[in-house]
Amino acid sequence: MTWLHKTLLAAAFATTTTMAATAEGGKRELIIYTYDAFAADWGPAPGVKAEFEKVCDCELTFVTADSSIGALRKVQLEGEATPADIVLGLDTNIAEVARATGLFAEHGADLSALSVPIEWNDEVFAPFDYSYLAFVYNTEKLETVPGSFEELAALPEDVKIIIQDPRSSTPGLGLVLWVKQAYGERAGEIWRALAPRVLTVTKSWSDAYGLFLKGEAELVLSYTTSPAYHRIAESDQRFAAAMFAEGHHLQVEVAAIVKSTDQPELARQFMAFMLTDAFQDIIPTTNWTYPAIETANGLPEGFDPPVAADKALIMDGADVEANRKAWIEEWRAALSQ
Repeated sequence: MTWLHKTLLAAAFATTTTMAATAEGGKRELIIYTYDAFAADWGPAPGVKAEFEKVCDCELTFVTADSSIGALRKVQLEGEATPADIVLGLDTNIAEVARATGLFAEHGADLSALSVPIEWNDEVFAPFDYSYLAFVYNTEKLETVPGSFEELAALPEDVKIIIQDPRSSTPGLGLVLWVKQAYGERAGEIWRALAPRVLTVTKSWSDAYGLFLKGEAELVLSYTTSPAYHRIAESDQRFAAAMFAEGHHLQVEVAAIVKSTDQPELARQFMAFMLTDAFQDIIPTTNWTYPAIETANGLPEGFDPPVAADKALIMDGADVEANRKAWIEEWRAALSQ
């Protein structure tokens, strides 16, 4: 069973699980809230846990939600009573939402080694990986590969796409921002043109990709790095990402320390560890994204180079927060017509 297929099974179980229920032998415990695929036994968490516990004299526990937005909502509901010490897996599009809660503290990590494609000096949110949104397809099943959203919308109506809900999924939100940044006032027009080709809107990336692998649709919203999984883990060369002339939305994933943590020193130690080779070398072949620093080992063979800088699209977090609800409503209204 592959990593991607296993992800589907994880989503079917309870949304709160831990890699270790309690700290053993009286050791300090660091609790990290994250999304299910990160903490699954095929994801980064097992390797991260093993490497960090070598240096921290602690027990590292991951508590999962079905998405990073779900993890944030869990902390918001729990407030200062949350047992979480760190939330890992938010992205730049929801960082301002998280910042506005007042629940997060400065990380204190040295960011000088970062190699993410944008300038980064945020004192609260520290990146751990990045990728670019793209529509992934099977090269043996899709005859005409679109090179833009307009070309995607012009495909025959029997060519279907699967996307994620921007209210529950960070890639789903990223797609709304991608279309808005690329087309501005024409975004609603693009969505109305795409609507007949949308087979379904799923709650999470896992659900969407699973349906795609079952052959339910010709294209799925995923990442430019997704084909690397198939090449490396499955020796399968059939999958590719459609490259769009408009550019591709950049998603940078981040972690932050919860202000109410009872382990502030340990939390800061983890944030520093997150930006070392020991953590970052785990990322490419478990989270299937680009690491946030250039490690000594570099990228594994099978990864495509990152999107060219002039084709990397990202919005200012404050603009996203100011307009997010209106843009999601524009998306919803267009798809419901």
